[in-house]
Amino acid sequence: MTGSTPLLSTALEAALANIDTVFNGMRRLLPQGVRAMAEGVLEGVGWGDHGLSQVDWRSWPAEQATAVEEFVHAWWQDVHATPKPPYQVEEVFEICAAIGRSVTPLLDRRPAHPVADAHLVRCVDWWLDRLLVDDAPFTWFPHGAKAAVPGLQSWPARNAPARLRAQGEPDLAIRAGLLGLPYDDRWAHPYWADPSTTN
Repeated sequence: MTGSTPLLSTALEAALANIDTVFNGMRRLLPQGVRAMAEGVLEGVGWGDHGLSQVDWRSWPAEQATAVEEFVHAWWQDVHATPKPPYQVEEVFEICAAIGRSVTPLLDRRPAHPVADAHLVRCVDWWLDRLLVDDAPFTWFPHGAKAAVPGLQSWPARNAPARLRAQGEPDLAIRAGLLGLPYDDRWAHPYWADPSTTN
């Protein structure tokens, strides 16, 4: 099994997810793995851990470590430029954050344009119920999910409301803004008594 010998997507998916394989073979699987992720041919994306999130890829030779980081950032930008990407934006976010072990670089690089804002609607809607109760909105995030919650709350509270209103989502915009309040103030907000008056 080498980077120059193509693997069937099911075999590649198993290899990328298998911790025993990853430690010895992830660097050799990297070219096929990132290509398959970007092209959307892996069926398990969003439903389990990814091998790159389990290894210390930053300790690899500089060229390979840089390739991983550049791929993560490029994939994150590409999904926002694609109206119908092969994977949902929240799934790509979770994988990229797990690989990078931080949500901050992804939030800092979240673009602002109509296609990206349409994805923002889905992403905030997907996250919001969990974030409102100070819980992480992830299916599978092996490193510091709870520690990621404040950043995931503060970014939408600051940046999302105007963009959500522009997408015709005033109710979602108000609830996103509530993430900037302390927990008790959040739930004491007049929105919960009568959403129509605050919209």
